[in-house]
Amino acid sequence: MTSHAVALVGSGAIAEQHLGALLDLKARVAVVYSRTAEKAKKLAERAGCGWTTDWREAVRHPEVDLVDVVTSSGSHAEIGLGALDAGKHLLVEKPLAMTTADVDRLLARATEKRRMVSVVSQRRFEEQHVAVKKALDEGAIGKLLLAEVSCPYYRTQAYYDSADWRGKIATDGGALMNQSIHSIDLLLWFAGPAASVVAKTATQTHRMEAEDLALAIVTFRSGAFGTILASTSIQPGFPPALNLYGEKGTIKLEGAAVAHWTVPGREKPAVQAPASAGIADPKLSSHAAHRAQIADVLAALDEGRPPSVTGEDGRRAVALVEAVYRSSASGAAVSPA
Repeated sequence: MTSHAVALVGSGAIAEQHLGALLDLKARVAVVYSRTAEKAKKLAERAGCGWTTDWREAVRHPEVDLVDVVTSSGSHAEIGLGALDAGKHLLVEKPLAMTTADVDRLLARATEKRRMVSVVSQRRFEEQHVAVKKALDEGAIGKLLLAEVSCPYYRTQAYYDSADWRGKIATDGGALMNQSIHSIDLLLWFAGPAASVVAKTATQTHRMEAEDLALAIVTFRSGAFGTILASTSIQPGFPPALNLYGEKGTIKLEGAAVAHWTVPGREKPAVQAPASAGIADPKLSSHAAHRAQIADVLAALDEGRPPSVTGEDGRRAVALVEAVYRSSASGAAVSPA
């Protein structure tokens, strides 16, 4: 059991993943927050802790040293800043914030307060992605030539109508910032920093402000190319895919499966874990990857080291999404800020 006390701030569907992971880890949840008393009480009963309908009270709880933010995306910056101002370490569900400007405010405040910031990128902890990262880092497929990301998801209009913040650029984002941000994070983790992007976005099948279809061509600093397809309009919805083509081999991932593995001298990894991605439903089938990341965050606090996924990692993903938007609006190639 960790000595750290956690405040779980938020009560939506993803809160169940986080609470399940925290309980598995026997972490001490000191307080939970929801805007509604009924939801807060329900979570508190599971966690055996106090509850509140005021997030400021939760982040200022005297026993808490880690705040786990699982609220709607547009509130991440405000709550995160409040937690850091209260002297707490910070774990935030994706995305870290809706803009790089807000991310920069969070990172600057964390530096000022000497506190840790991590963003939830739990798919990095899935077995197949760990194996792929090791192969790439060790040059097993040679120079990376092309990396392809495809997120052909489906969401109904009812999904976007279910809350007033859904589908809005400032509070939720579209297919890129919401549904595809994990695949974008993996793309950057595998291929390295992006140098430029040319992109198009559109809202094709939903009544909402943000995009439900995006296409992008990325040039990485390494010289490799990349492509991104992100949508919530593809019926009936398909697993995310990530393909990596190197000068010596190819790796193709689909959902949690290794669909193809041509890696000289290395056996294809045997993966049995369920995919941590919502295809036609935002609910995830397992909190195993969340558990692994939260365990890493708690260990990082114990060991006085940075977490495996840093705030800077979260910034890179947000910056690439912003670059896609700017390119689509201008019709020109742009560089992530």
